[in-house]
Amino acid sequence: MAAKKKTKKKAKAKAKKTTKKKTAKKKTAKKKTAKKKTAKKKTARKANAAFMRPLTPSSVLAAIVGAKPIPRTEVTKKLWTYIKKNKLQDAMERRFINADAKLKEVFGGKSRVNMFEMTKHVAKHLS
Repeated sequence: MAAKKKTKKKAKAKAKKTTKKKTAKKKTAKKKTAKKKTAKKKTARKANAAFMRPLTPSSVLAAIVGAKPIPRTEVTKKLWTYIKKNKLQDAMERRFINADAKLKEVFGGKSRVNMFEMTKHVAKHLS
């Protein structure tokens, strides 16, 4: 009888362990579904009004970009198309721009400008 009691106790202990594991798995599954429900829908990002305001380029900058008032973002895009078209980006250090005659005037006489420094120089030519 002692052997039967031990096997019954072992069987009960195993049954308890398996039920605990199953309930633990169910709890984690509930957490995953809860996260999905709380996820918010992404809305379209709105452009900053300051960037979209048309600015008039100076005569020096107008030789590259055009004379019409355009937003600051478009000025940067047009400058990059000009730089890539004329292959003015440094081949070894890609963050530097080697200025030609037109860009040299915009960059304040510098022949080589960092791409982050470029926006600072261009801002002086927009009003």
